[in-house]
Amino acid sequence: MCGLSGMLGSPEPSIVKKMIQLQQHRGPDGSGVWHDDSVCLGHARLAIVDLEGSPQPIQSQEGNVLVANGEIYNFESIRSSIPNYPWTTFGDSETILALYEKTIQSNPIASAQDHAEWVGTLDGMFAFALWNPQLNQLLLARDEMGIKPLIRSNIGSSLVFSSEVKGLRAHPEFYPQLDEHALMARLIWEYPLDATTLFLDVHQVRPGTLEVWSLDEGEPVLVDSHRFSIPKMNPLEEYDETMGGKALLDGFIDSVGQRLMSDVPVGIVLSGGLDSSLVAAVANDAAHRYNRPIPECWTVAESEDNPDWVAAEMVASSLDLRHHQSIMESDSFARHLPSLSWHGEDLDVSVLFFQPLFKTMAKSVRVGLCGQGADEIHAGYPRYTDLRAHKNELQKRASMLTHPFARQLEMGALDEGDGRWWVNDHRPETHLESLQTALQFELDHGQLSNFQLRLVDRHSMAHSLEVRVPFLGRSHRKDAFELPMNQRLPADGLEKKALREAASHTSLPRSVVERKKLPAGTATSPTLLSNCLNEYSAQIDEIASRWSFCESLLRHQPEITLGLGLFESLHLIEYDSPQHHRSIDDILSEVI
Repeated sequence: MCGLSGMLGSPEPSIVKKMIQLQQHRGPDGSGVWHDDSVCLGHARLAIVDLEGSPQPIQSQEGNVLVANGEIYNFESIRSSIPNYPWTTFGDSETILALYEKTIQSNPIASAQDHAEWVGTLDGMFAFALWNPQLNQLLLARDEMGIKPLIRSNIGSSLVFSSEVKGLRAHPEFYPQLDEHALMARLIWEYPLDATTLFLDVHQVRPGTLEVWSLDEGEPVLVDSHRFSIPKMNPLEEYDETMGGKALLDGFIDSVGQRLMSDVPVGIVLSGGLDSSLVAAVANDAAHRYNRPIPECWTVAESEDNPDWVAAEMVASSLDLRHHQSIMESDSFARHLPSLSWHGEDLDVSVLFFQPLFKTMAKSVRVGLCGQGADEIHAGYPRYTDLRAHKNELQKRASMLTHPFARQLEMGALDEGDGRWWVNDHRPETHLESLQTALQFELDHGQLSNFQLRLVDRHSMAHSLEVRVPFLGRSHRKDAFELPMNQRLPADGLEKKALREAASHTSLPRSVVERKKLPAGTATSPTLLSNCLNEYSAQIDEIASRWSFCESLLRHQPEITLGLGLFESLHLIEYDSPQHHRSIDDILSEVI
């Protein structure tokens, strides 16, 4: 896990070096910068595999240069399949260079689609930039589920790209502005849509996509792109619940086992919910299958009476796993909320527990496993139980916006050509007709990649901790995508039916297998969050009043409004250095 950055066109090594410094939390174990007259690539490394031998950028004997973030779980089999490649490391990232050069040798004029074929063989979570100076081509790619981030922006005469938006602050011509259109879509759907960030003209490389960039008279141009993977819900018509549950469990054990690949200690984020509990339940089998140590578990909550705390304690005890527990302090929100906003690069405040949890874990391990992704593919969220009510709520939110752009959203008439939107129609009535269409829309348009996975990536990497998501492993995902809809959400009964059947074949207590889904952030620290919102109610009111086109909607979302005030101050005001060490009051005083 690492941070990457770069410039195509008018490269300035000093800028890229500063970009890496702004992302040093992603990679404290080493950094490097490489450049020529056309491109500059930078890298901050968190050493997980081949601890001493895989510094980046990596340059091949052919002169091609790579910076990569993430993990390639099948790298050993890839290395074995290319025995004649002149390997210089024992790590996983170099397999990207090897596959690229194998393709170029056989097809020097390979298209994005040609390259997408070998990128699609990479089983892992990744984002990378690969420069070929002979062909004057830069490849940008992101894993199929969007687990690892990669953002880009045209600044001056350069294409500037980075793992996090804060890296762009290093460029003297980057003037951060709020993308009001992206904000409105975010307020309606509760997550950033498509390629948007909340920053104007800062876009995300689409998950499962390879882009080919070049220079035309010194200007960066996108010459080709191809989606190498499109996750699809593909429910079977016939399904055997008992056999299916066992197969689902076996595939999940394999996904967990793959993600134990590491030369440093691995731990488990144990919330007490079904998903993280299932990770813990199969850890023993997965560790034996892949010949790895059995991970320990970490839990935080606001009190020992918290249901998450109680359930997590029961899980760890029943599985005989070593369990690290810590209680959030009463001033946790006051202490950690500025850091949460700075690292999250969005409006989230309810997931405050991520900060103390990941900070504590990082003292003992470098890698964590979590349950993220299960709710999206197994239909775990409460909104799925009444899609009509959810559709009505989203339509109501849109109607509360007075900006002309809201009317475009309501008409399904967005401009796909402006770089932000992957389709022109984001109307709830179009995409919430059925459970299958709702799940597919969220997979395609950012609920997972732009929200849930972003939260895990930014807040774990804030503490130099790599967190992996076994529910999104290929072996489990394939089985999950084939589940009939009534195996995710039965007409009567608990959500995630098939997953609970799989969990029933483990040693998990029955009460955990049958435990109803609770919202992670508010369930872990409901009182602390409520107290924080009450304490800052006056400031929240002032913040809402500053945004006339969405004031009415903001008043219905106080936690988002507080997040917007913090975001505006920390991310949109130009400071000489990051300001998240300041108090909430000081930060908000800059904008109200």
